[in-house]
Amino acid sequence: MPTTHHSLTGLIAAFIGGCLLAVFAPAGAAGLDEANAMTRQFVQKTMQERRIPGLQIAVIQDGQLVLSESYGLASVENQVPATNTTLFPLNSGTKPVTGVAMAQLAQAGLVDLNAPISRYLDDLPATWRAIRVRQLLAHTSGLPDIVEEPGLMAGSTEAGMWKAVKARPVEAQPGERFAYNQTNYGLLAQIIAKQTGMPYEQYVAQRQFAVADMRASTFGDSYDPVPHAATIYSYFPRRTLAANDANRLSRWLYEIPYSLNAGGGLLTTANEMARWIMALTSGRLMPMSQLDGMWAPEKLNGGASGDWSAGWPVLAVAPHRQVAGIGGNRSAFVIYPDDGLAIVVLTNLVGGNPERFIPQIAELYSKRLPGQLAH
Repeated sequence: MPTTHHSLTGLIAAFIGGCLLAVFAPAGAAGLDEANAMTRQFVQKTMQERRIPGLQIAVIQDGQLVLSESYGLASVENQVPATNTTLFPLNSGTKPVTGVAMAQLAQAGLVDLNAPISRYLDDLPATWRAIRVRQLLAHTSGLPDIVEEPGLMAGSTEAGMWKAVKARPVEAQPGERFAYNQTNYGLLAQIIAKQTGMPYEQYVAQRQFAVADMRASTFGDSYDPVPHAATIYSYFPRRTLAANDANRLSRWLYEIPYSLNAGGGLLTTANEMARWIMALTSGRLMPMSQLDGMWAPEKLNGGASGDWSAGWPVLAVAPHRQVAGIGGNRSAFVIYPDDGLAIVVLTNLVGGNPERFIPQIAELYSKRLPGQLAH
């Protein structure tokens, strides 16, 4: 399927045409061409409603890329169109990549996910030493969150941030509860570097990006001059005295300290993430027999399931499993393992929240139980 791009002016006409399709067909009722056509209309309508400047979408069905398109603008002020080579920040959608890295190391015998992190890391506070590797992956470690420390923009340093967070008390006993936390993935990056003898970024480039033909994917944030990177925007108030302060498009600056790249530093394209998903689900990144285990929700001490598995948000477990990567309120991908379906949507609007409308796209492609995919 050839990749196309469209200007914001063209979105208006497409939106008008899309409004003529008042009712979408039920899931599974449409053939592939019809599903693609309805998806194009839905995406353009959604961009108009949510005022998303630029967007990429890729749809995988039964191991094949069946839709790959780009819409709108990567740079509003410079009128640069979004294309299939535009890089979008994945932010916390990076965490599943780290989850796969840890699964690879476990398969190679370099890491035991049930081992305490003190087996692999030195210079840990006494209260951190018994935390298990899998509890870092699933955000059940009970650790304080490093992003609550003054960041680099506030005049701190990465070394200072780590020193400060290690001085704080733990917030819960390991395995007691789920609490989303960036400290976990900073520590996972340290484990990967120590056990492989190479930086986190180099390891995933060699063992994942090269395998999946992700030649453009890289790491960085707003302060790094990354070629072909989309400008990020928001409509959030800037707390100025401007009359339109609460309703104007502004640039959004985001900071990912180097030591936290494993939790949110990836810049990529929808096509390259689609290749990564296809490599993962075809057994080229890790044995397919291990996928179910990696995607199973982590159990808490009391026996209840946590919200995450080993690196992945678990959106649903039955009747149709849904695992995801979600980041920055602007990028998401969802894999439906039981339906042979995966959808990637990347945007450059904070507040675009594609994870909220991906389920509606999924229903256009689902072959089973029409209309029953979870929202």
